[in-house]
Amino acid sequence: MAQPEPSAGPAAPFFAAEGIGVTFSLIDKELQAVKDASFEIARGETLALVGESGSGKSTVARAIMRMHDPQRAKLNPDARIVLDGEELGELDEFAMQRIRGRRISMIFQEPMTSLNPLYSVGSQIVEVIRAHDRRVGKKEARKRALQLLREVHIPQPEARIDQYPHQLSGGQRQRVMIAIAIANHPALLIADEPTTALDVTIQAQILGLLRELQERHGMALLLITHDLTVVEKVADRVCVMRYGEIVERGATKDVFGAPKHPYTKHLLASEPRGEAGTLADGAPELMRGDGVKVRYELRTGSMFRRRREELMAVNDVSLRLREGETLGIVGESGSGKTTLGMTLIRLQRATGGEVRFDGDRIDGLAPRQLLPYRTRMQVVFQDPFSSLNPRMIIKQIVAEGLIVNDMCKTAAELDERVARALEEVQMERDVMDRFPHEFSGGQRQRIAIARAIAMEPELILLDEPTSALDLSIQAQIIDMLRELRRKHKLSYIFISHDLKVIGAMCHRVMVMEHGKVIEEGPTAEVLRSPRQDYTKKLVQAAFDILPS
Repeated sequence: MAQPEPSAGPAAPFFAAEGIGVTFSLIDKELQAVKDASFEIARGETLALVGESGSGKSTVARAIMRMHDPQRAKLNPDARIVLDGEELGELDEFAMQRIRGRRISMIFQEPMTSLNPLYSVGSQIVEVIRAHDRRVGKKEARKRALQLLREVHIPQPEARIDQYPHQLSGGQRQRVMIAIAIANHPALLIADEPTTALDVTIQAQILGLLRELQERHGMALLLITHDLTVVEKVADRVCVMRYGEIVERGATKDVFGAPKHPYTKHLLASEPRGEAGTLADGAPELMRGDGVKVRYELRTGSMFRRRREELMAVNDVSLRLREGETLGIVGESGSGKTTLGMTLIRLQRATGGEVRFDGDRIDGLAPRQLLPYRTRMQVVFQDPFSSLNPRMIIKQIVAEGLIVNDMCKTAAELDERVARALEEVQMERDVMDRFPHEFSGGQRQRIAIARAIAMEPELILLDEPTSALDLSIQAQIIDMLRELRRKHKLSYIFISHDLKVIGAMCHRVMVMEHGKVIEEGPTAEVLRSPRQDYTKKLVQAAFDILPS
């Protein structure tokens, strides 16, 4: 059994995990997901556990909490989990129930799937409080829940406490998850990818909040993430995991400043780098929008007192896109960037203004009139798992658009075009008979791009195509998109909240707030010298991580 890393002094560490090993029982074999992982965390310290998807990070966290199904997962019998001198591995399930949520709490990656949609957020906080102290009455627990919502900086907590998860934004739901996690003042807080799907400004707020709560309550924090920028700014020490093993550990500044293991060097080199390059002189205009508007009518109030309100999702936006150019659109959730993108390629109707593609006005065309343009404009969505039909094999998924638009005369020609599209995104031909669930997130995104490329389009809308991917996979997808753009003279509209990706991909960038473009220009210029306060806030949140 591997020895734990040495502590700073003679005193026993506040938390220690020694020899953690987890083996899953599959149908035809056993899979060792974690092999002999050991680490320590001091009181008030932040330890980051980093690595790509499948490295075993979350499995370690669940092993600490003893949350694995004992029928499917076996914890190494020699493993030791010690919290403030107490051996957790020796406790039975009833005793562990008193530990979970009280002395050790966990913040999960996706709050929408962790929060119960049938109960108000206040009642879910109350439930956690009373589960660990039945002496607390419902009124007192509600008062504590309200105070917790204030503590995590939920706006208008008195109104929000009776709302349901779907009525809150992503950042607000994550704050509710944090309120639940700290409800009983845990000694150790495990944060499993707490900011992955959040805008950069919300991410900065959540990380700042965790630091504030940690300082106030003296918690130890185990941060699980694949975002190395977050780790560099937040963590005191870091452990790098690969294939279930910790391959490097140390003070964050030492690991980032002088990485020793090849895998750590690979991770640090995987952040989006480079620039979009220069456009060909005289590149013709492919798309333009003039005064584009998208207006929604919202109905609020009760059944008997209906009120109608107007929401301008896109408000008087104009843009130009040239052949071979990548235009980035950035902004927080609700800024209107996705609505604008979908309107430009006519998956959403404009309520004002004009949209022209290759000189032709397309904003007022009927669905049948749009058919000739559909093959020339394609889209790649954020989540490839939900955008790929799980009942279709890869060949059918990539070929569907070709068949619908009658673009191949023979079955042999169809097969060849599908295979060629897959090869363009660096996938082998033999994947055609497999289903989407058999692939990793990065591979599924390549398949989604292959589906778009197969149509031989001139324009592709990319809506957050890398936000859910590991850094090294992000870098691969970006390099691939740049090569496809060069090879086929493609134009991209690239929607993202990740300014590092925007910097590596886009020739120009537009910054949106409340449906309006508040700043635009060459990407390097906007990111280096933003003029508007809102843009400055986005840039600071992306590159400085923690609010000043």
